Amino acid sequence: MTPNTCTDVTTWLAALAPGTVSRSRRTASTAGGKGVNVCRTLRALGREHRLIGLSPADDPRFAQLLAAEGCDFVPVPHRGPGRVALIFLEDGGRVTVVNGRGPEPEDWDPESFLPRVRAELASAPGVACSGSLPPGLPLDTYGRVVEAAHERGLEAYVDGAPAVLAATLPSGPDLVSPNVGEAEALLHGRADEHVEESGDDLVDRCLDASRVLHERGARRAVVTAGSHGAALTTAAGTWWIGAARVPVANPIGAGDSFLGGVSDALLRGAGDVEAVRYGMAVAAAAVQHETGGMLDAALVAPALAGLPAGVPA
Repeated sequence: MTPNTCTDVTTWLAALAPGTVSRSRRTASTAGGKGVNVCRTLRALGREHRLIGLSPADDPRFAQLLAAEGCDFVPVPHRGPGRVALIFLEDGGRVTVVNGRGPEPEDWDPESFLPRVRAELASAPGVACSGSLPPGLPLDTYGRVVEAAHERGLEAYVDGAPAVLAATLPSGPDLVSPNVGEAEALLHGRADEHVEESGDDLVDRCLDASRVLHERGARRAVVTAGSHGAALTTAAGTWWIGAARVPVANPIGAGDSFLGGVSDALLRGAGDVEAVRYGMAVAAAAVQHETGGMLDAALVAPALAGLPAGVPA
């Protein structure tokens, strides 16, 4: 489930200079939202999937974009235009994202969302909750989905903003996967989620954050650090898992591909460290695609072969 779906408008250009007129080399519009990328990943890996999210009632284009990709979509309608995310990719590798807010509560029925999710859980092997929440949904929405999944004996995986994740942890999600900036924003009360994924203390910061997230309720707490690796903490211990070195064409959606890969592996019965390594290999394959969130599944095995083994910490 990804309530706050959107249309991603990606623009490629030489350089983005605020306050000036910039000219793009190319622009593409695709269905967006973190859960859309998770579904793309699952589809590329051969797993059936279903997406629940908001969709404009009077504009079929968003649903058409998903249908053209082969996504099984359960729309929750809203009035007015759909949410838009603007993505600027510069030749030098810098990425700028401007996320839209989402429909206002008066433009849809927020009370209808969780019943739709509960209905879909009846035929699902598990649920992944990812992305921001639109206005009108409370911060504990994902936590309530986790509880509904557990009532049916299903696992629930969560990738949300710091405030949403904080409200979810008491419900005992089976996996959380923030990046180090998001994790530290949650743990230290910062409004700014952006941090440098570098420094001599980066590994220790990720390990510490994963331990605290586990202590606060996550059964599996993963804290990712981009091309450096990820920390995992479970009841059995803590591990650092290094990343594969691959050429990066577009880093957008790497965390979503990671969640899709980990979900697929866990549903196949993989062990926790093995599942995280697989998720990292899937993410490494995804960033080699020029369109964020897309995946060439043939690149997963080479990336997995290039991953170091998990190291207990």
